[in-house]
Amino acid sequence: MAFSFGGDKLEKAIAVPITSNFAGLSLAGPSPAEKSKPTKKVKGSSDSGDNLKSTWPEMLVRYLRDIQWTNDHKQELMSKISSYKSSCGAPARVLLLGPVGSGKSSFISSVQSIFSGRVLNHAMVGSSTAGFTKKLQTFTIQGKKGVLPTALIMCDVMGLGDGEGTGISFYDILAVIKGHAPEGHKFSPSHPLLPSTAGYLEEPSLADRVHCVVFVLDASRLASYCRGLRGTFQQLRDHISDLGVHQVTLLTHIDKACAMTARDVKDVYKSPTVQQMMSKAGEMLGMSTSSIMPVKNYSSELKLDSNTDTLLLSAVDLILEYADLYFQAQASEGPKKI
Repeated sequence: MAFSFGGDKLEKAIAVPITSNFAGLSLAGPSPAEKSKPTKKVKGSSDSGDNLKSTWPEMLVRYLRDIQWTNDHKQELMSKISSYKSSCGAPARVLLLGPVGSGKSSFISSVQSIFSGRVLNHAMVGSSTAGFTKKLQTFTIQGKKGVLPTALIMCDVMGLGDGEGTGISFYDILAVIKGHAPEGHKFSPSHPLLPSTAGYLEEPSLADRVHCVVFVLDASRLASYCRGLRGTFQQLRDHISDLGVHQVTLLTHIDKACAMTARDVKDVYKSPTVQQMMSKAGEMLGMSTSSIMPVKNYSSELKLDSNTDTLLLSAVDLILEYADLYFQAQASEGPKKI
């Protein structure tokens, strides 16, 4: 699948100012922004974008990989996510992007299940080769009854196609990230979102924009993804980085791809198979493996599993860390309409 970047009319229709420089994250050691080396200059601004080869500080990487498989740690993660508040006051809006059947909707349902205390299926999930998601759907992660919702909103969209004219278009992806797409907008590869589209948001607020992009890949299908997908992801990453938005990758279905992890999810980071898949996914996206999180979604299970929950929550924790970099950058540029 190859995107065409021509069309001045379309680019002007969805253009917004490019965000420069990422703010630092309050961590021991250098921040992600300090560790990253910009890849290119943006006219009229300082260096921007994140280096595709950049890595997180070693302390944070060790923390992410050295998971404590205890109920106390799971509760700590749930509490941290539940109490999350961005530095700008807006909820963290996260966009999931991936090929059809990669597990985007299943991840949303799995995270919601953890906070609900039982396995649910809020996002439409299925095995259709054409994908179930056709429109922009947003899901605010809710707690148990009587508990306030989290400040995390996950956006589900049409999957990436495997050929020209299939799947969500490049322009629609950028429109969603910039906040122009209305809730419920039905995507069509032949009809990109334009200012003339019903519900188009001419002046999106900070809360309308996407603050972190999460790429989703199926670990059990990495070898079968078409060659064009690598170029598609890397082109997307270049343009998304220009908007000041960080990216994370979820590697789903690790239990299907690795027998060792299927037997015990706690062995996920001990598995040579999973390590190889993370490296392969990193090469496909041009992304450091420190930003790739293997997860196991709930599919046929009827009950929650504490270890599966912990792995999923660790991924959400990283996603929120990246989203906050966007908010910090926005805060450094002055007050904005939330």
